[in-house]
Amino acid sequence: MASKKLTSDEVNALMEGLEEASSPVGIDMSQSDEVRPFAFGEDDLSLMGDYYALRLINERFARQARTVFLPMLRLQPRITPFAPEVKTFDEYCASIDTFMNLNINRIDELRGTMLMTIQPKFISTLTASFYGGTPDGAASKRTEFTSTEERVIELVSDGLNAALAHSWRDLMAISLIEQGREVNTQFASVVDGSELVIICSFMVQLPNAEADTIDIVYPLQTLKPIAAQLRSRVQSDSSNDNISWREKMENAILNIPLGITALLGQPMMSVGGLMRLEAGDVLPINVGDGVTVKVEENPIFTGEIGEVAGKSAISLQKRI
Repeated sequence: MASKKLTSDEVNALMEGLEEASSPVGIDMSQSDEVRPFAFGEDDLSLMGDYYALRLINERFARQARTVFLPMLRLQPRITPFAPEVKTFDEYCASIDTFMNLNINRIDELRGTMLMTIQPKFISTLTASFYGGTPDGAASKRTEFTSTEERVIELVSDGLNAALAHSWRDLMAISLIEQGREVNTQFASVVDGSELVIICSFMVQLPNAEADTIDIVYPLQTLKPIAAQLRSRVQSDSSNDNISWREKMENAILNIPLGITALLGQPMMSVGGLMRLEAGDVLPINVGDGVTVKVEENPIFTGEIGEVAGKSAISLQKRI
């Protein structure tokens, strides 16, 4: 095919087009949205999806936690989970009081840690109820827990850790190993302050009392290895289970009244002496160092006799 030369008009048209293409496209930065720097490797929250599996875990934990508090409060509190929330660790610490009960646990299966926080006011309520007193729920400014409260914290922490591990088991088996406990957020450094954490909050409501809060805080890096599982909507917890029926059955069983007896002593007497007993006679009883506490005539605990808030009480010491 013979080549054809361009006319002068065609050449001029091409040159004009090149000049227009080479001129920069005008962008008015003053009218654009705020420009933010992009950090490569930054945490992408979309990786976690909508936290569907984590919300299911939180719902299970709320149900399990009720059974932890029932023996202490002598009633079942209403525990409501909130939707998971994402903040930096510094932002979370700034949103809570400086003095808190902070339990730091390691999750070996995820090679990471998590934090559980409980408000001091709720610890005081649990302690008063556990030892037979009347909880007043009044907040007080202080910087440390009493030795009695420390014991209650230990019991509550063990129970809540077991409840949380049970709530995770349908997604994966985890074990929570307590690494320490702090009362000041400045010393509970599970992650750097600028790192992102996922906060799972639970509202604990008692009758005629202000609501308290329990938080479970997961560093985002701890949950990243199982992001795909957390996005999954297929759970083996028999999501089709009739949860309402299970809760009714659980409540029915937990509300069965049981008779509790404290055995102070067992004096011995002959048949003749028994026959001579009359109204007004006094039977001497030697109370030992401890008493036996029976539930429906079955020995369950040993305890010590004492007094709390002007009332006779028994402090449970050891399970038989």
